Amino acid sequence: MSPRLSVLDRSHIPVGGSAQEALRETVRFAQEVERLGYHRFWVAEHHGVPGVAGAAPTVLASAVAAATSRIRVGTGGVMLPNHRPLVVAEQFGVLASLFGDRVDVGLGRSLGFTGGIRKALGVEDASGFTEQLAELLAYLDGGVAGVHAIPAEGLDLPVFVLATRTATSAAELGLPLVIASPLGENQMLRTIDDYRQRFRPSPRAAEPHVVVARSIAVADTTEDARRLLVPEAWAGVWSRTRGEFPPLDDPDRILARDMTDRERTHFTRAMQGHTYGTPDEVAVALKDLVATTGADELLVTTTAHSPEARLDSYRHLAALTG
Repeated sequence: MSPRLSVLDRSHIPVGGSAQEALRETVRFAQEVERLGYHRFWVAEHHGVPGVAGAAPTVLASAVAAATSRIRVGTGGVMLPNHRPLVVAEQFGVLASLFGDRVDVGLGRSLGFTGGIRKALGVEDASGFTEQLAELLAYLDGGVAGVHAIPAEGLDLPVFVLATRTATSAAELGLPLVIASPLGENQMLRTIDDYRQRFRPSPRAAEPHVVVARSIAVADTTEDARRLLVPEAWAGVWSRTRGEFPPLDDPDRILARDMTDRERTHFTRAMQGHTYGTPDEVAVALKDLVATTGADELLVTTTAHSPEARLDSYRHLAALTG
């Protein structure tokens, strides 16, 4: 049986566009993928990033939930080191109270991209993530030392943990794991195996549940699919070489650039680790990915300079599993 397909949208800003337009596009995109039958629609948290508009995921998730009716809505994720667990629990309690049992709590431990952002957020490291996560779960279950997270307390809110290098927190607390492969396929597979071995059943999950996040691009030709990945890859190069993730540029302009040797090396690396191609090619690749990882669900993170081209990719992908 094919795993469920879900969507993570980061509200990327295109060159010449605005953050306001990007956020409204996220809401429109959620409506489209709901019609295509996707299972979840998650939004992310980024601070001070010129190319990303999604700074307040629970606020954006509320707008998405209000504009949809069936698809599950959540975060991929709220970065818990940036917030007090009580406030996060309360925010999701409000979401679930307004939109019922289709709200997901996705939590991560990433810090701000720069020292200035981390200082502004009042966070230096993520060493206390497991303790923060346990505190948040306690608020959802019934409170901590007489403090109650109203209206979240007692609601059935699914909680997911985003991880890359380690999945210890998810395993120890018996929570579903969301994992990508920025450190390579082998590292991802080792982390998944470790998660399954260490998993402790909990009231929230009786057995391990793995959601693999992957950038997937589907088009009529392999080259057209590859071109969808170019804008975000180049933005990643820019952030590595200049310290700032910029708005997404047109792939034609990027591919016409006279890149330096350093830029070309980073660009080549950034174009690796994705799944792309024609529908037939992607169908084979996804079958292999699921067989290798044992994924229960795929969280598709594809972006593109053109909203229309991105939506076409998601249409192709939905048709593969429909």
